[in-house]
Amino acid sequence: MGRSGTATVTTPPINQWKTLDKDLKRIGRIEEAAQFVAKPLVAPGLSIAFIVLAALAAGVLMGAQPGAWIVIGAAAIGAYMALNIGANDVANNMGPAVGANALTLGGALLIAAIFETSGALLAGGDVVKTVSTGILAPDAVPDAAHFVWAMMSALLASALWLHLATWMGAPVSTTHSIVGGVVGAGIAAAGFAAVNWGAIGKIAASWVISPVMGGLIAAAFLALIKAKVIYVEDKIAAARRWVPGLIGIMTGAFATYLAIKGLKRIIHVEPFSAVMIGLVLGLAAWALAVPLVRRQSRDMENRKKSLKKLFTLPLVVSAALLSFAHGANDVANAVGPLAAIVHAVEAGELADNVTVPLWVMVVGALGISVGLMLFGPRLIQLVGSEITKLNAMRAFCVALSAAITVIVASWLGLPVSSTHIAVGGVFGVGFYREWHSERRSRMLGLQKGKPVPPEERSRRLLVRRAHMTTVAAAWVITVPASALLSGLLFLMLNALAG
Repeated sequence: MGRSGTATVTTPPINQWKTLDKDLKRIGRIEEAAQFVAKPLVAPGLSIAFIVLAALAAGVLMGAQPGAWIVIGAAAIGAYMALNIGANDVANNMGPAVGANALTLGGALLIAAIFETSGALLAGGDVVKTVSTGILAPDAVPDAAHFVWAMMSALLASALWLHLATWMGAPVSTTHSIVGGVVGAGIAAAGFAAVNWGAIGKIAASWVISPVMGGLIAAAFLALIKAKVIYVEDKIAAARRWVPGLIGIMTGAFATYLAIKGLKRIIHVEPFSAVMIGLVLGLAAWALAVPLVRRQSRDMENRKKSLKKLFTLPLVVSAALLSFAHGANDVANAVGPLAAIVHAVEAGELADNVTVPLWVMVVGALGISVGLMLFGPRLIQLVGSEITKLNAMRAFCVALSAAITVIVASWLGLPVSSTHIAVGGVFGVGFYREWHSERRSRMLGLQKGKPVPPEERSRRLLVRRAHMTTVAAAWVITVPASALLSGLLFLMLNALAG
């Protein structure tokens, strides 16, 4: 009120910043759009940066030696191969644990990166055959130059095939991919007689043996858990009796597996000694697990959901150990041909076995971890949750199956793929659940006088058939596809070099 008693009318302030606010909003939308567009380019950009760094490191280490540019190119291709191994193959180790919610995706990526790198650097093969599995003998190739182009073609072809398989969402065997690449380049360089076709026949047989064996063993353990623990009246008492034994079997299997397949660089262990190591550590793990499971199950509700907690920690440990063993073994798929190229360039001669330089091992180890972090989540989710629904018990059976199958196959002299075993284990668990669910439904239907109609049984399918078809097709064509691509690349590189 003014002094005269009349009211003073105040005019609301005019928004003098209206135009500026509109411009800022437009800029904000442009920034959001730019981030949206740039996000898919981050992973490829980081991958290219890693490949360039690997090539630069090779250039610095090689200096002005004759043929240094060949090693630089091979280092770039080896880094690209390692990235694709991490993107595709590691999903088989971590997928079940993520699908069972025992690990978050971020936790799985971190654990896998640590153990893959540790396995590659600590237990990676000190001496690697120049051609992975003896598919192509160096003396079958006319000279060192042809051998170098053959190894480079095989490495690039297998990396390109893995890249395509990852893009399609198909977990394939990196070992089979590199073998196919060596076969194709070997045929192009020295004819069909240069290839060990007996070894190729065994690999073709493993397309069936690996997934079937993995699936059967995983299904057998799931059947045991259902019969002895889940479908009994006192589930907690049954778990206290059986879970420590299963943990002991897991520990013994992984100890034997690592002794046979993953510790070659540290110490050579005979198969019998490896089994004894596994037996001793398995019994020790069982003795330790008895009081731990008893304490963990105290005050636990007598229902199926409670039992899953008892399998979570063993599942995480098994996933980590699988990653360690995978890094120790499959890093050779990236660094084996690269080491052969480095030796051929430096020594000017060919050899059946070559020592892998430390920098080559580092490129392979870091490449697998970088590829996993950048591109692994897609296949981890596919293996863990899109083929069939997994919980801690089912995923534990898959991991246990992977270790046992590799040991049995080693005794029988069968070339098996860890990828095929793990994915086969997931399918085996899913198909067993389908069979068991239909069997129980049929029994309940007979008891009630209401049989389950075919339409209802079809609706209850627990395995996605579309993924099974895609994966099986990718497995079958891995060797011929990488072989054909490798042969074409060899002819191109040889023509350019000539």
